[in-house]
Amino acid sequence: SREIEELYAFSVSTATISAVTDKVIPELKQWQQRPLEKVYPFVWLDAIHYKIREDGRYQSKAVYTVLALNLEGKKEVLGLYLSESEGANFWLSVLSDLQNRGVKDILIASVDGLTGFPEAINSIYPQTEVQLCIIHQIRNPIKYVASKHHKAFMAD
Repeated sequence: SREIEELYAFSVSTATISAVTDKVIPELKQWQQRPLEKVYPFVWLDAIHYKIREDGRYQSKAVYTVLALNLEGKKEVLGLYLSESEGANFWLSVLSDLQNRGVKDILIASVDGLTGFPEAINSIYPQTEVQLCIIHQIRNPIKYVASKHHKAFMAD
């Protein structure tokens, strides 16, 4: 409750916070365990790094995000997973969870350039075509371009 007061300038009792979390957590767990479709034509897999305040200090955590395009052409979040850092081994556990929840095939997976990621995908989904995300294709080479040339490079 102290963090809420610091961030939002109003106070909430610990009883209110407990009542809200007691209501939300079961629904969240049900969502995390829901059955999924058998086939997804396109799946984006990426980890986003956040600074999270825990025990009075800020720590970096990775939120693994799985976003899919379903057969009806609609985007669907398949899962969100929290870990200390990003790695191919944790991605393997994420992919195993998707398989256990009913996903039998992913046609195309869009990923960043994480070492071992394509192998992790193909160990669970051997027929999946793995592609490097267009944003990462653009972002990765710009690291090697002098900052004064970024604008011209990005124009191409």
